[in-house]
Amino acid sequence: MAKTNPAQFVRQVRQEASKVTWPSRKETGVATMMVFIMVTIMAVFFLAVDGLIAWLVRLILGN
Repeated sequence: MAKTNPAQFVRQVRQEASKVTWPSRKETGVATMMVFIMVTIMAVFFLAVDGLIAWLVRLILGN
């Protein structure tokens, strides 16, 4: 394993961090809205599936 002193490590970390491409404010907002929309769609889907399964179980058990 290579030995790296703390100062060299910090320099390497800063160098790698400078290579990161950060999203713009608009891209972040669009991605956030897409997450909220998908979460809402999936919540409605699973609510419907859960209701259907509950109905089927009640139908089968006769309650």
